[in-house]
Amino acid sequence: MHQEILKILIQLLLLLVTARVLGEISLKLKQPAVIGEILAGVLLGPSLFGNIEAISPFVDLYRYPSVMLEVISLIGALMLLFITGFEIDLGLIKHHAKSASSTALGGLIIPLIGGFLISYIIPDKFLVNPSERFIFSLFIATAMSVSAIPVIAKVLIDLNLLRRDIGQITIAAGMIDDAVAWIILSVILGLIQLGSITLSDTVYAMVKVLAFAVVGFLIGRILVKTLINFIQDKVESRYKSITLIFSFIFLFASIAQSIHLEAVFGAFIVGIVFSQISSVPKEAIVRIESITFGVFAPIFFASAGLKVDIKALFNPELAILALVLITVATLSKIFGAYIGARFLAKVDHWTALSFGAGLNARGAIQIIIATIGLSFNVISPEIFSVIILMAVITSVISPVMLKYTLDKVIPKESELKRLEHEEITKDLLIKSINRILLPVRRRPDYEKKMIEAKIIQRIASRKDISVTLLTVTDEQEKNESQNFLEKLSGLFSSSNLNKKVIVSDNPLNSILEEAKKSYDLIVIGATEKTSHSLKIFNPLVDELLRLSPCRSLVIQASTFFDNWQPRKILIPSNASLASKRAAELAFSLVNGKDEEVIILTVIETKKDVYNLDVEGNVRERQKSFAMQSLLELKRLGESLGVNVNVSVEFGSDVENVILNKAIEYKTDLVIVGTDVRPTGESLYIGPRVERILNNCTCPVAVFNSQ
Repeated sequence: MHQEILKILIQLLLLLVTARVLGEISLKLKQPAVIGEILAGVLLGPSLFGNIEAISPFVDLYRYPSVMLEVISLIGALMLLFITGFEIDLGLIKHHAKSASSTALGGLIIPLIGGFLISYIIPDKFLVNPSERFIFSLFIATAMSVSAIPVIAKVLIDLNLLRRDIGQITIAAGMIDDAVAWIILSVILGLIQLGSITLSDTVYAMVKVLAFAVVGFLIGRILVKTLINFIQDKVESRYKSITLIFSFIFLFASIAQSIHLEAVFGAFIVGIVFSQISSVPKEAIVRIESITFGVFAPIFFASAGLKVDIKALFNPELAILALVLITVATLSKIFGAYIGARFLAKVDHWTALSFGAGLNARGAIQIIIATIGLSFNVISPEIFSVIILMAVITSVISPVMLKYTLDKVIPKESELKRLEHEEITKDLLIKSINRILLPVRRRPDYEKKMIEAKIIQRIASRKDISVTLLTVTDEQEKNESQNFLEKLSGLFSSSNLNKKVIVSDNPLNSILEEAKKSYDLIVIGATEKTSHSLKIFNPLVDELLRLSPCRSLVIQASTFFDNWQPRKILIPSNASLASKRAAELAFSLVNGKDEEVIILTVIETKKDVYNLDVEGNVRERQKSFAMQSLLELKRLGESLGVNVNVSVEFGSDVENVILNKAIEYKTDLVIVGTDVRPTGESLYIGPRVERILNNCTCPVAVFNSQ
C-alpha cells in the first residue's frame, strides 16, 4: 500500500507539472492550453519517456495500470463537465435550436455512415472475430460519431468562446451527438450480450437517456433549490455550498453509472441544474473553476495522452490504416456538421466550418468508448491504439482549426450587443442579491406604511429572490407576532417568502445572528427618530447598520403616501464605488418608460482654488472627469433598459444643491451610497449624509454596499 501511494503521488506530480508547463507554452504560442496538456501525456507515456525504465512504472499504463489515477482523472472529467453544464445557457440554446439540431444531425449521420463503410476495408487480421464484422463496423461508426464535450469545452474556454453563440451551439450539438452515440453504443453492447437486438432494447436505451436527463433536471432543480435555502439558513460552515455541489455531482454521476450511462453525463446535468438557481454563491463556482483548471483538468487531459503508444504505428500497414481512419473521421465530422449547419440551418460558410472544427475533437469520450470496446472484445489492441491516436490527434488539431476558422467569422450585431451587455453587467450588484432579510416590529397599521416592502417588490420583479420577514418578541406576544407576519406577507408576491418569529429580550443580537446566515441584504425601516444627539436614526437601527455582516439598506421616510412608488430616483454621486453601487440598486428599482434614475454630481466650489485658476482649467477638468464617471453609469443603466439622466452641478454647499435638486426633480426617493465600518462605538456616515437625512422632503435610503 505504501508503494501504491508513493506511485500515485509521483504520477500526479509528473502529470500536473508537465501538463501545466506545456499548457503554458501552448498559450504562449497563441494556442489553447489543452493542446499542451494532452501532449504532456503523450511525451510522458510509452511513446517517449515511458520507455525509460526508471520512469516507466509511473507513466506506462499498459504495463502498470493505475486504478487510482483513473479515479482522479474521472474526478477531473466530472468537474469539467459540471462547469460546462453550468455555463450552458438554455435560453440561448433554445433560441438557436435549429442551428444546434441541424449541426448535430449532419455531424452524426455522416460520420456514422463513413465509419461503418470504412470498417469493411479493414483487414481481417486486425479484427478479434472477422465473422462479427457487422458489430465491429457499428462500433467503429459509433466511435467516430462522438464529440468530446470536455475537450470542446476546454478549447472554447481557452479561446474565450464558451459564451459566444458559436460556443453554445457547438456544445449543444455535441450534447445531441453524444446522447445519440451513447444510445447506439448501448444497443451494440446489448447485441453483444444478448446475441440479438430487438426494438424494445433500442427504445429502452433511448428512453433511459432521455428520462435521466429530464427527471434529473426537474427533480434536481427542486432538490437543489430546497437544499441551498436550507444550508444557507441552518449551516454555518464556510464551504457549505461547495460541499453541496460536489455531493450532487457524485450523486448524479453514480446514478448515471448505475444505469449504464457515463458518469460525466450526470455531472453535466448537475451543472445545468445549478445554473438555473440564482442563489448559488458565485464564490463557490469560482473556487471550483480554480481547482478544476489549475489541477484536475490538466491531470485528466495528460492521463488521456498517456494511453497513446506511437510505437505501435511503426507497422506500415497499421500506420496507413490509422491515417485512413483518422482522415475519414475528421473529414466526415467536419463536413457532416458543415452540411447540417450550412444547408439546413442556413448559417454562413465560416461559421458552419467552425462548428465542424469544434465538434471534431473526440478526446477522452472516444478513449472511454475504445476502452469499453476492448473490454468487450469488440476491437483488437491494434485498433484500440488507432482509436486512441485518433482521439488525441483530433483533440490536438481541433483547436488549431477552430482558431483559424473563427478568425474569419464575423459576429452578428445582436451577438455583439449580447456579449457587450454581459460584459457590462457581469459584476452587477443585483446579481449577487438572492436572500433579503427584513426585520419588522409589530405596530398598528404598519403594513400600510411599509416603503421597504415596495422596494423589495421592485427588486423581486427583476429576479427570483428569497425574502425573510423577521420579528423579535417575547413569549406572551408570540402568537400576535405570527399573525402580524402573516398579515404582512400579503404585501409580497415572492413565492419564496419565509416568516420567522424569534423570542428574545435582545432584538439587536437576534437580528445580527440571523443576518449571518448567508443573507445578501438586510433592509431596515427607520420610521422612528431618536432625540439622542449621538444617534442618527435610533439606537437599534444605528447598531444594525454599523454591525451588519451583510449589505444593508436603511430607509427613512417622514411621510408616506398610499400610492407611493420609486418612479423617480436621485443618486448623489462622487465617482466612488459606494455611489456606483447605489446607482446599480436604483437601476433594479425602476420599471417602465415613465420612470427614471437621475445621477447627480455636485462639485464643491472653493474660492481659494478657483481664484488661482485664472484660465478655468481646474473647473473644466473636474467637470470632465465627473461627466466621464456619470456617462459610464448612464451606459450601464441604459443597457438594463433604464432611463438614466446625468447632471454635473457646481455649488459651495454640496448638500444644499442635492436637496434643492431633489425638490426640483420631484424625486420619490434619494439613495445615498456609503461605506460603514464597524469601528468606534457609534455609527458614523458623515455630516453630508446626515444633513440629507434630516432635511430631505422625500424618503431617503442609505445603502451600505460593503
